[in-house]
Amino acid sequence: MNRSFYHFAMKYREPQPISEQSKLANAMYDDLDFPKMSEDYHELSNYIELTEIYNDKISIFDQMWEEYKIEIKLELG
Repeated sequence: MNRSFYHFAMKYREPQPISEQSKLANAMYDDLDFPKMSEDYHELSNYIELTEIYNDKISIFDQMWEEYKIEIKLELG
């Protein structure tokens, strides 16, 4: 089983967010309804696009998704 996107994103979580990645990670952490086990781009993308707290974080999600895909490929070797 691959690591979920949520698990990947938590490496960016910071008490005082200093980057766009940490702002998204903190928002995901605080969102009790976030699909934490998902590895599916469409499910996550739809959730982020339809959830108001992420309105200003959609582009950073796309960037982090690309990083996630690369990291998963490296882990699978």
